[in-house]
Amino acid sequence: MILSCNIPDVVPYINWAYFFFAWQVKNPAEQQRIRREAEAFLKKEAVHYKVHAVFRIVDAHADGDDIVLDEDGVALPMLRQQWGSPCLCLSDFIHPQHDKIGLFATSADAGLETDFASDPYAKMMAQLLADRLAEAMAEWMHQQVRTIYWGYAPDEQLSIEELHQEHFQGIRPAVGYPSLPDTSLNFLLDELLDMKQIGIRLTESGAMRPHASVSGLMIAHPCSHYFSVGKIGADQLNDYARRRNIPMEMARKFLAANL
Repeated sequence: MILSCNIPDVVPYINWAYFFFAWQVKNPAEQQRIRREAEAFLKKEAVHYKVHAVFRIVDAHADGDDIVLDEDGVALPMLRQQWGSPCLCLSDFIHPQHDKIGLFATSADAGLETDFASDPYAKMMAQLLADRLAEAMAEWMHQQVRTIYWGYAPDEQLSIEELHQEHFQGIRPAVGYPSLPDTSLNFLLDELLDMKQIGIRLTESGAMRPHASVSGLMIAHPCSHYFSVGKIGADQLNDYARRRNIPMEMARKFLAANL
């Protein structure tokens, strides 16, 4: 499923706290000033750009630390915490016999990152807003999935603040984040979603271009929550490389921050 939105439709879903952090602005008055400038920029430029999402909701089951997509016959290898208790893995939130999982990617039009090179301030403003718009599109899309397309929470009625505080059922772990740190998983997601449909290309390491893009999973289990995989040992690295079907040195490269 591909969804495209006009920028004004997703602006209400922007989490401005991350925008202020990116600008390193902490003073409340200064935050309001930079927000007004950002909103004026969006109002002026919105007609030229859109934001996009592609997603699938598929039957799946857990097989150890893998999440297996039944229709595609593809196993998504997950990583498990090895320190502390409990040692969590995202596959723990998927039933071992029958369940569903969502796969997604979102992006803002590449022009927001490339069309303002002659004006350093506008370039910075556009790039930081593009990042927020891609995240806002993920928030909007996930709400649509929960209430309509997957429909496991059809009566959900949450404010934008409650959405940002993640009061909804389920999680949306993004590739490259602490519970899903291997960016090369984007290669598998790309095979399943065909991200170029919304303008996303992958680098040799699995990073997405435009930079203002987000990809990941949608999990519905009511007890699911975020966690950090943290450091892993040589035993899990070896097992992950085997399940990922890649050479050990390649796995070591992809997971360098977790070793």
